[in-house]
Amino acid sequence: MVKTDLKIQNIVATTSLNVKVPLQKLVRSNADTEYSPEQFPGLVLRIKKPKSAVLVFSSGNLVCTGTKSTVQVNEVIAQVIKQLRKIGIKVKDKPKITVQNIVASGSVDLKMDLNMLSLELENTEYEPEQFPGLVYKLEQPNATFLLFSNGKLVCTGTKNRDQLNEAMKQLTKNIKALGKKK
Repeated sequence: MVKTDLKIQNIVATTSLNVKVPLQKLVRSNADTEYSPEQFPGLVLRIKKPKSAVLVFSSGNLVCTGTKSTVQVNEVIAQVIKQLRKIGIKVKDKPKITVQNIVASGSVDLKMDLNMLSLELENTEYEPEQFPGLVYKLEQPNATFLLFSNGKLVCTGTKNRDQLNEAMKQLTKNIKALGKKK
């Protein structure tokens, strides 16, 4: 069994509040906002705890980034709803939250020969003159890895912990299978 450790660094999640949000009013009521409509149609709302940022659009759509768990995502969305209610926006209680992407980092207890992996594995990109990591795309489950020769890695593209674990299992299985071919 290959030892791995993975830590979720960021979760990107979306939801719709199904209500129009007056962004100018939200800016006036909250100091932790950034809003430049001539550059970007959304407002950035910074949440201190858990540290995160939420893009708020006038359509009522939200994009939450920076959280490290789905529990934190729910906390942040609840805080945004609370702030909107303070300025008179009536929001239904429980919007459906969808995780779009999880970014995790960690390491795998394997020595990785990136040159060999780039030749033997499908769906890889490796240009060591440009960047020291190898990009490896898995199709099942859908995940993209950034692999380094010291065993460190970054995984992106999964939508829940099960997919993340499955992607790690598939990665180690594929790497170990190449070692046995030699």
